[in-house]
Parts: sequence; C-alpha cells; structure tokens
Amino acid sequence: MLDLPDKIKSLIHEEEYSIDDVGMSDSTVVLFKDKVLKIQTISEEAENEYHVMEWLQGKLPVPKVLGYERDEKKAYLLMTKVPGEMACADKYLKDPEQLTTMLAEGLQMLWNVDINHCPCIWNLEKKLQMAKYRVENNLVDVDDAEPGTFGENGFKNPNHLLEWLNNHKPEEDLVLSHGDFCLPNIFLANGKVSGYIDLGRAGIADKWQDIALCYRSLLHNLNGKYTGKQYQRFYADMLFEKLGLEPDWDKIRYYILLDELF
Repeated sequence: MLDLPDKIKSLIHEEEYSIDDVGMSDSTVVLFKDKVLKIQTISEEAENEYHVMEWLQGKLPVPKVLGYERDEKKAYLLMTKVPGEMACADKYLKDPEQLTTMLAEGLQMLWNVDINHCPCIWNLEKKLQMAKYRVENNLVDVDDAEPGTFGENGFKNPNHLLEWLNNHKPEEDLVLSHGDFCLPNIFLANGKVSGYIDLGRAGIADKWQDIALCYRSLLHNLNGKYTGKQYQRFYADMLFEKLGLEPDWDKIRYYILLDELF
C-alpha cells in the first residue's frame, strides 16, 4: 500500500496500479489505468516539472496535472497518462527512418513554442551552477558515465570536467528545451509525437541540449545498449538530415559531457 497525502488518495481511490521501472530517473512512477503518479524527493526539478507542465497546457502534448502535493521530504505529482508508446518501443526502433522523422518533428514542436513568459530557465549559467552543487556534494555517479569520460584518457574526476565545461561554454541558441530528450521520455502515436514526459529540466535552454541527448539516446537504443538487440539502417547524420541542420559536433560533445554531471 502506498503512503500518500490525503488529497492524492482521494483522486486515485483504490485503483489498481503497477510500478514503472523504465528510464534512468530516481523517482518512483506509479501507473494507473489512465493516470500516472510521480513521487520524488523535493527538489528544484520536482517544482519545475509541476510549473512547466501547467504552463505548457494547450501548447504541447504534455500530461494534465490532476494534483500536486508536498510533504516534508517528497513531492507527489498526479497527472493524466499520455497516449501512445515510448519512442524506444521495438516497433519504432525497427524503422529508424520513421523514428528520426518523428523525433525531429518533436524537437521542432518544442522550438516553435514562444518562450516569452516561460517560467523556467535552464540556460548554461543555471545548469553549471547546479552541476557545481552536484560535484561539491559528491552526487555525480562516474560509473554511469559514457566510457572514456573519466579515467586515463578522459577527465581526472567530475571537478576536472566541470572546470573544462566552465572554460568552454558555447554560444547559446535559446529555445524551449525538454531538458532530457531521451527516447523513453517521448511518446509516439499515429506517426507523430503524442506526449512529452519527465519535464523536470524543461525550460529555456540551448537547442543543442536536446539535439545532443536525442542523438546519444538514438545511438544507445539502436546499438543495443539496454536490451542487447541491435537495429540496422541507422546512420549518424540521419537525425540532422531530418532537422535540416549541419551537426555541430563541438556542441553535441559539450552537452553530452555536461549531462554526465546530472
């Protein structure tokens, strides 16, 4: 039995549920028939997710907030379940051409949102401040980093990486960013994006933040990192062709390295 605030209990009654174990988040995600309850430690990201989800109503396909409560330690966000399936579903990975087309359209949908009055800012200044806090408080998991990020041919430690990031900040092209544009966070249906989830880092940021993490997620999922199953017919420039952009490999590397501290 879940230990929940009374208001959240009143909204879910005694519905059957299951626990979702997909994704890299440290939150607890409880799945009901038509609702999702996200339970996480109180943090700026938890507050951000609630506020940005409210702001995005009518602008993008995001869950509708049904209830939001906090106690001394936890935040409880109850929302509607988005339709469709995760972009990492086997049926999408089997067709990288169609998958990258839908993901590119999903990125452009974000960029087309007017960022005036957006309540959440996640530009480099903000993210590097948060990265500094995580480094200083030993919150970075170096074992979860990409091979070669740390060690003999990489950075000595997270502090060394943070120093490099501060000294190599790229110019930003600010748009509405998802913040963690990885395949499990994007839902697809009927040939298009049907929902964005895990919006704790959504807000104003450089467009290459999302491009970089989308590209990395495509490589990981199509190369079998999580399931061992490899998919064919994907080539490195496919996503950039769909976006109509020349890949900025310096920015892609920068934002992937920045994500190693989160």
